[in-house]
Amino acid sequence: MTIAIRPDWAAPTCVRSAFTLRTGGVSVAPYDSLNVGLHVGDAPEAVRENRRRVREVVGLPAAPVWLQQVHGTVVADLDVLVPSNEPPQADASVTRVVGRVCAIQVADCMPVLFAARDGSAVGAAHAGWRGLAGGVLEETVRKLDVSPSHLLAWLGPTIGQQHFEVGDEVRTAFMSADAAAAGAFVANSRGRWQCDLYALARGRLAALGMENVSGGGWCTYADTARFFSYRRDGQCGRMTALVWME
Repeated sequence: MTIAIRPDWAAPTCVRSAFTLRTGGVSVAPYDSLNVGLHVGDAPEAVRENRRRVREVVGLPAAPVWLQQVHGTVVADLDVLVPSNEPPQADASVTRVVGRVCAIQVADCMPVLFAARDGSAVGAAHAGWRGLAGGVLEETVRKLDVSPSHLLAWLGPTIGQQHFEVGDEVRTAFMSADAAAAGAFVANSRGRWQCDLYALARGRLAALGMENVSGGGWCTYADTARFFSYRRDGQCGRMTALVWME
């Protein structure tokens, strides 16, 4: 059984990446079955087994550095992180060390992976609408300390525009920084907006000078067989986007 998507992007051969699906694990409903999140109410022993399977099947060189994600813009530099029993509170991570694994958990929010063209650094960001509007992608690029023109990005599975209804406050949050963001919102019959997270992320990365951005095209809400979706199901598991160098 396939448990992960291998991102299709132009990252150098020393950069490896994966995005786990909801299938191939041991968790029972509503976390069925490859839930990697310890914070959602699933049995801890099931989550630990799921994480073990991910590490084995995907071929991770080490356990991922999990984060306590809060929809913010803090980026953890894994190379200077002080060891702790508690995961760092951050919504992105970067590393320049071979064998260190960046990990982002999602269930509708967008995971964005980064890699330097020369394979010298990688990163991962948790980009829901709050993080995107707040600047988590920009902060991740800043922490990578690589010229944006020398970076690659991959946009992983997120909730699609057809299913992501938001209010005026979300549209205003993006348009206050960039009027062109209006193109990512379509008015619906309920007086609200259908929001395109992929378009918003591409616009933000383009503004930074990033030219090579891959991925997109999935909808976690619509694809019940492969993806968890918090907006669709409420109580559910989490998937993870992973990136590392070898």
